[in-house]
Amino acid sequence: MAKRPRLQIHVSGPARRDIAAIVKRSLQEFGEAASLRYEALIQQALCDIGTDPERPGSKERPEIMVTGARTWPLELSRTRVSGPGVKEPRHFILYRRREDGVVHRRREDGVVEVARILHDC
Repeated sequence: MAKRPRLQIHVSGPARRDIAAIVKRSLQEFGEAASLRYEALIQQALCDIGTDPERPGSKERPEIMVTGARTWPLELSRTRVSGPGVKEPRHFILYRRREDGVVHRRREDGVVEVARILHDC
């Protein structure tokens, strides 16, 4: 099977701050090893949505009222991280596929624009 091309991923300023806060809190509460595991999980999740933004498990979010908005729970990327994993990840990525201000419908077009990484209550 041919490998699907990975889309470019743009992580917004707020999403970068979310990642920094998640990693910092993980470090403070669970230690350096746990913080590194969570950071690796976030990176894997970003790669996963870059490979297929509409992958099974992602969810369309029309209630957010942003065209093309989707969410991806980090827990669905756990099996693709090597080494010890995060036991119970509680965050999800809010994103959409875009390019030049246009939301694309074809899987091979566009950029994955990550808006936030949020805690799942």
